[in-house]
Amino acid sequence: MDRTPAATADALLDRALLEEAAKKSGLLWVRADGEEQSRPLWHAWHDGAVVVVGDGAEQPLHGLTPGSGAQVTVRSKDKGGRLTGWRARVSELAPGGEAWSGAVEELKGKRLNAPDTDAMTERWARECRVLRLEPAGPLDERPGAMPDGSQAAAPMPTTATTRRPIPAGLPKLLFKRR
Repeated sequence: MDRTPAATADALLDRALLEEAAKKSGLLWVRADGEEQSRPLWHAWHDGAVVVVGDGAEQPLHGLTPGSGAQVTVRSKDKGGRLTGWRARVSELAPGGEAWSGAVEELKGKRLNAPDTDAMTERWARECRVLRLEPAGPLDERPGAMPDGSQAAAPMPTTATTRRPIPAGLPKLLFKRR
């Protein structure tokens, strides 16, 4: 591992970018190891990692299991485009523990339109999983070092069509004088 002052400074700047981007963005794209597609997840930043709550009546956490890994992509809050990407280690927080309570306090403030605001934490303890996505290694993507191509998923097949040209007589009907 390179421990030169320049490498250390780069690592600190990368960590600052990761943390600030995760704190400001309301949405992450997460692809669990073994999954083909990334999924959007709302989250909070707590104690040096991203925390998410899901399953039960909350967002689905497909493929995210304790001890596995995931690829996390953070979008820019202002433009919505890809800002940074990194590998994460997934761990589950035990309901009622100190780490779980701290994570849930952060997540409560980010949960929009909860059906049961007063009893939300009890429901999460009963029905949901709270996962911690801890950065594992250097950033894979950052400004100036992004992958080539759009990285966009192909649209799903559909029978929908695009608009057809308007009928020739329609403007006369719409704009005739009364």
